[in-house]
Amino acid sequence: MTIAEVGKKYGLSADTLRYYERIGLIPKIHRTEGGIRDYSESDCDWIGFIKCMRNAGVQVEALVEYVALFQQGDSTHNARKQILIEQRQKIHERITEMQSTLDRLTVKIENYNHVLIPAQKKLKKTKLKGDIYE
Repeated sequence: MTIAEVGKKYGLSADTLRYYERIGLIPKIHRTEGGIRDYSESDCDWIGFIKCMRNAGVQVEALVEYVALFQQGDSTHNARKQILIEQRQKIHERITEMQSTLDRLTVKIENYNHVLIPAQKKLKKTKLKGDIYE
């Protein structure tokens, strides 16, 4: 696949794909004799993995380290697994924080209709009465 096709498939710009390759976030991409990047299915799997991890908030540095270890071979299995475990824990913590925020917003929205709107109506009536009778 060309860089344009891969970019379209994953919703990434060509600049982003080049950047990912340059910093080691994805392995070096094979090039044709003319120097054009030719993405394989395996390359696309890496891009899908990286995009998923980035969307979840995993830091670029952790992913670069993971890719570098992967390229070193099977002897880095435990180190790679540890990176994934750490990142999973960070994502879990963010999910917990976000769930707490979501719960708070839900209560606020529910209370909005039951508490805030009646309070606003009462305030408007009081202000109107005060204006008329003063």
